[in-house]
Amino acid sequence: MNNLEILVLALALDAAIGEPAQLWRRIPHPVKLMGDAIRYLDIRFNNNTRQNGVWVILLLGIGALMLGFAIQILPDFGLFEILVTAVLIAQRSLTSHVSDVAKGLEQNLDQGKAAVAMIVGRDTKDMDETAVARSAIESAAENFSDGVIAPAFWFLLFGLPGILAYKMINTADSMIGYRSDKYRHFGWAAARLDDLVNLIPARLSGLLICAATQSRQAWEIMRRDAGQHRSPNAGWPESAMAGALDISLAGPRSYGGKLSDDLFVNHHGRRVLNASDIRDAVSILWRAWAVFGLIIIVLALIF
Repeated sequence: MNNLEILVLALALDAAIGEPAQLWRRIPHPVKLMGDAIRYLDIRFNNNTRQNGVWVILLLGIGALMLGFAIQILPDFGLFEILVTAVLIAQRSLTSHVSDVAKGLEQNLDQGKAAVAMIVGRDTKDMDETAVARSAIESAAENFSDGVIAPAFWFLLFGLPGILAYKMINTADSMIGYRSDKYRHFGWAAARLDDLVNLIPARLSGLLICAATQSRQAWEIMRRDAGQHRSPNAGWPESAMAGALDISLAGPRSYGGKLSDDLFVNHHGRRVLNASDIRDAVSILWRAWAVFGLIIIVLALIF
């Protein structure tokens, strides 16, 4: 099987099954193993210099590539590639976690805050209903790019080595790619490389959201506001989602007790949000996933 055919089956498998909790209670998830490796190297080599950070991210990336090549040569007719790729594409898991925030908010604010705290790194203690909903929708849009489209994109280009290397880089960025005193220099390479590997997938994700919603406003807001987001990549799917739902996203938020001065995207959009808006965002993600899946199926039939 070629990469297109494997990706079609992996997308379908992920959508149907997701990540069975019982399985990961028995064996470690691949991303957890990546996290363990990153944590070990962080403890061992973090002297807060860029040089060590560069060597660490190179070592992690090369290790992921080598593992991918090793799996590819197994005489299993592509079965293991399908399984690993499905595990590393997180559409069902993403929509499930975001939907949990909507369910929590529909019960009460505290349950909503507890659910959103599982998927965002910002302070949640003082959030109101709108802040919880906005955080969930932003996480949904950003992770559609990082967790679904980007892994699929790199698998299409380079097969299993590509998707494993991408997930290693993305996981490293989430763990050490901060501007804190501890990681300002050591995590620099991980953060910059993550920006680079997400450059095309983020823009593709925004386009998929526009196509799925057939929204001219989503397209116009994305073109206008994506560049003013604090992230060079997250602004594309987030601004497309903001335009599609006609809501404001981003804006000031609190990290470690400090309030940021981030600008709103679609600043004229509705700013009072609730659980219904989260469910609308999840629906859009599935429609964008379907558009992407249809494109891959067509390409698989052609090539």
